Amino acid sequence: MPSQKSASKQARIVTSGLAFGESPRWHEGRLWVCNWGTGEIVVIDTQGNSKVVLTVPATLPYSIDWLPDGRLLVVSGREGLVLRQEADGTLATHADLRPLSKSPWNEIVVDGRGNIYVNGGGPAPAPGEHFGPGTIVLITPDGTIRQVAENIAFANGMAVTPDNKTLIVAESHANRLTAFDIAADGGLSNRRVWADLGNGFPDGIAIDAEGAVWYADVPNRHCVRVREGGKILQTVSADRGCFACMLGGANGDTLFIVAAEWRGFEHMISDARTGQVLSVEAPVSGAGWPSYISGRR
Repeated sequence: MPSQKSASKQARIVTSGLAFGESPRWHEGRLWVCNWGTGEIVVIDTQGNSKVVLTVPATLPYSIDWLPDGRLLVVSGREGLVLRQEADGTLATHADLRPLSKSPWNEIVVDGRGNIYVNGGGPAPAPGEHFGPGTIVLITPDGTIRQVAENIAFANGMAVTPDNKTLIVAESHANRLTAFDIAADGGLSNRRVWADLGNGFPDGIAIDAEGAVWYADVPNRHCVRVREGGKILQTVSADRGCFACMLGGANGDTLFIVAAEWRGFEHMISDARTGQVLSVEAPVSGAGWPSYISGRR
């Protein structure tokens, strides 16, 4: 179980006017954000200036990361596709996940060896439920696709440790971070509870250089830095739900948080623009994958 919370820190507003920011990534000196409900991928510089760099054929969920050669990948969740942006800006299908599941896919992370992990999918939800048990699939550099984990309780953010040996996934509906060992072929094994979060509901996550994990929490309106085993090291509070976080900035020690007012799944697509990007100084820089160092593999 988690320990007592440390003193909460407040974050500053970097930019506002987003719908629902998700899947933040630090890449080429800027923060990239999926603006759910609009199909937009937005980049934001350190002064808070934002620009739409790509519009994708998806509204939600969709998430991003990069191949080792620098090409952008986009998970088009409801469409069951992983798209790849080519040099001329066009989008091509990198992987078709529809044969594995008709349920929406959610988050993506590309590790240091070029293995792609995508979560979500899984069996259809039970009547009255928004999500069924989630899965994790692996897409290897040669294009092979296979399921490597199942029964994930609302699969959300994922991160891979710097040595490419451990994948950590947020199980939002189980109030925990779960870890897997990564085999030489990219397969997952030795599933275990990395941190029991008590009443925490982890969404997007990021790993830092001390091996701690930051997780965003929508209902509790904060981001929390936690050590393996559940000890809470730091809390950053917000006045609205925190959906995901990413370590970035010039030295990788700025925590960026995407936050928005939560009004329920049925109101995720609306004209409300309560989404913000927040930032706060972090004690140590980011590490692992998603990486804040562009092109590092």
